[in-house]
Amino acid sequence: MAEVRLAAGTVEYQDTGGTGPVVVLLHGVAMDGSLWRNVVSSLSADFRCVIPTLPLGGHRTPMRPDADLSIPGVARLVAEFLDALDLTDVTLVMSDWGGAQALVALGLDQRIGRLVITSCEAFDNFPPGVPGANLYMSAKMPGGINLAFRLLKAKPMRRLPMTWGWMTKRPVPHEVMDAWFAPLWGSAEIRRDLRKYVLGVPPKEELLNWAEKLRDFDRPALVVWAAEDKVMPVDHGRRLAELLPKSELVEIADSYTLIPEDQPERLAEHIRSFLLTGKATT
Repeated sequence: MAEVRLAAGTVEYQDTGGTGPVVVLLHGVAMDGSLWRNVVSSLSADFRCVIPTLPLGGHRTPMRPDADLSIPGVARLVAEFLDALDLTDVTLVMSDWGGAQALVALGLDQRIGRLVITSCEAFDNFPPGVPGANLYMSAKMPGGINLAFRLLKAKPMRRLPMTWGWMTKRPVPHEVMDAWFAPLWGSAEIRRDLRKYVLGVPPKEELLNWAEKLRDFDRPALVVWAAEDKVMPVDHGRRLAELLPKSELVEIADSYTLIPEDQPERLAEHIRSFLLTGKATT
């Protein structure tokens, strides 16, 4: 893992290198860049894949105590990351984390040439669904995040709808989830960082205004949604595709929210086709 020092703190990232078009892949809460391991293995021969671990609970180095880790704060961190690595004409791919609308609304999208939005937070679905509501309630209670994630040491707890059961149709390998949760198990500062994000959700009106700003994104976009998603409404994918002026919508069957876990090969095929031809595969 490489690392870069940003205003909020040190961010680790993987960079497959090469001279191909740059693809930056972003993950969601309580995970790290390894979410994309099976997609990157399919793309890295032809594309330079850059995968940062965002400060959303799966990061190993705490951020500065005064770091802004609200939704707009993390959006600014992503933009600063692209600046620090001097990445241009980037294809930004995101799963679970709904920062696209904040990046565009805040005018932080200058280095983005294309967007790929897979099932994620959108409109006012922040924090999303039953798992998000459970995490939000935990974050409001003293010691709540510590308790919530310590319960996930018991492997059967990971398949409950209120935790991770509705995030993937097929269980994420336990060794992968153990690595995702280890920073939260071991560091009060990492739990502090996650709590900032979970409680840093703007009012509903602001979130909806951000979504409307996607109409101003005049570059190609691909929206890929899980057809059986129980956390991110399928209708949200369709609405996002309608808002983005130059977009295409693909719905992937036999998958819940984390398409990189449930259907990595199909997702990689769509991303590859989108980058090479401007269209997803049929």
